[in-house]
Amino acid sequence: MSILWETAFIFVLAAAAVWWAGTRLPAYVVALSEKTGVGQGLAGMLVLGGITSLPEFATGTTAAAIGVPLLSLNDILGSASLNLLLLALADMALGEKPLTSVVARPVTLIQGVLGMTLFALVGAAIGIGGGDWGGPASAWSIAIFGAVVVALFVSGRAERRPMWQVVNPPDLEVAEESRRKQITAGKLALVLAGLASIILVGGVTLANAGETIAEETGLGTGIVGLLIIAVATSLPEASAIIGAMRHKRYELAIGEIFGSNMFNLAIILAIDLVAPGQGVIEQAGGFEIAAAMLALVLTGVFVIGLIERRDRTVLRMGQDSITAILIYFSGVALLVSLAS
Repeated sequence: MSILWETAFIFVLAAAAVWWAGTRLPAYVVALSEKTGVGQGLAGMLVLGGITSLPEFATGTTAAAIGVPLLSLNDILGSASLNLLLLALADMALGEKPLTSVVARPVTLIQGVLGMTLFALVGAAIGIGGGDWGGPASAWSIAIFGAVVVALFVSGRAERRPMWQVVNPPDLEVAEESRRKQITAGKLALVLAGLASIILVGGVTLANAGETIAEETGLGTGIVGLLIIAVATSLPEASAIIGAMRHKRYELAIGEIFGSNMFNLAIILAIDLVAPGQGVIEQAGGFEIAAAMLALVLTGVFVIGLIERRDRTVLRMGQDSITAILIYFSGVALLVSLAS
């Protein structure tokens, strides 16, 4: 059996493990939310988003340590756009109404706007450059990490102090109270840690297998990071969204994606700390700026959908999801042309 086929088999096994753990994760995050009183949007952002970002952290730091930090950065930016595409597919699974019309809490909107701000900061940092100051990481990487911390703090404050309420709340089947709420806090923590470990190990295996597949097929670093590795490390988000939608936890699904993208951008600092030589922001160029802008625009599309809350569907999706799909594939086509 050739190396390519052996690697593909490992890829499938790891994907199955990640999918199994990811689809079960939302139910336990909901139980944690109900036990602690933390809202679903914040729980999705902090807990679910943080756990599903573990593969990006592991693969990003590993790739940076062996001298290919740009592969890590392109993985992060590619995963961000792909995660947002997953929201459109989740919208299709809902079918009855657009996903953005049934999520009616200010914290989700704020998470989206903060995410757009962070992607704009990354694009500006790459375009301006000059962040090397002789320290262990570039000034831009430190600034991006600090901005992520502030964004998480602002999101948490918005969850505790909502600024407005919806006049006409969505009329959908209400999610049942989690059957796992009765689990003790200690057991809940152990289960979450176990599922997180499966996702971490499986995600790293997926990414490593993806790199091998990319090498065997002769694809370039930019496209490898943006597409193949991004697809591999986005499987935890995909399975988590499916689990959240199955349990009718729509706010959790959107919060998970917005939160995961925030956590992923914080990984840029870790990449800089372990990568030898020049900072990853200084090495990036037009390709990475375009990738960051694609993620920014896709986030903006869903933010507009959350503001408008239109209840009309086309092909079982909201207009924002259809727009996001068109923009995503157009953006990927542009990036492929830039890479070639």
